[in-house]
Amino acid sequence: MSFYASLRKEMLELVRTHRLLVMAVILIFFGLASPLIAKLLPEMMRFVPGGEDFVSLIPTPTISDAFTQYVKNLSLFGPMLAFLMTMGAVALEKERGTAVLVLVKPLSRGVFLLTKFVALALAFLGCLALAGLAGYYYTVLLFGAPDPFAWAVLNVMLWLYTLVYVALTLLASTVASSQAAAAGLGIGAIVILGVLPSLPGLGKYLPGQLVTWGTTLLIDPSARSWPALGISLGLIAACLVAAWIALDRQEI
Repeated sequence: MSFYASLRKEMLELVRTHRLLVMAVILIFFGLASPLIAKLLPEMMRFVPGGEDFVSLIPTPTISDAFTQYVKNLSLFGPMLAFLMTMGAVALEKERGTAVLVLVKPLSRGVFLLTKFVALALAFLGCLALAGLAGYYYTVLLFGAPDPFAWAVLNVMLWLYTLVYVALTLLASTVASSQAAAAGLGIGAIVILGVLPSLPGLGKYLPGQLVTWGTTLLIDPSARSWPALGISLGLIAACLVAAWIALDRQEI
């Protein structure tokens, strides 16, 4: 089985299991909702008991609030979906025995892993692109037009940030013997990645800085964070290589 045949199989599986639909609905929803939430937050506070006392303290929403809300939602739900969609990618196939059937086609284990990653990367790229278009459209309607180039770069950074979690979870799914174990390992890796930025001097080198970079571009077009980009790409590559080595040593 060739790379393209295996990739086609993975993409069809994402469609037939409705995982692609779930990803698209969730990400597009939050892409649409983010500028709306930013715009309507003062009015929403009126429905909270005692909230009317705070309405006058909330500044008039601006386009910056729309950016902030969009980034907050997409940087949360992107990695969350990456974890949920990837944790059973390899572990579940090993549990069910379907990995054996695929790998005797013959299909190399490296290609087997790579096509899973590429399929998820393409799925997230498409869904985040649609979410970005939805968010941009409503931001234009409610606040005005942000710089389209900066908005596009922001969404590319969100995509790369999400792919770090795809790669980490794919490694956990490969190393683990079951989907439950993969979930545990994946959560552990995500927690560690979430804690590291709190250490002095490390934050600017870690994947989370990609989101900060993308957000800053909307205000300062000259902003750059190349070390975080390089480390993020290196981390993705290292996870894929480690997953390939681990799978190559397993008896399936």
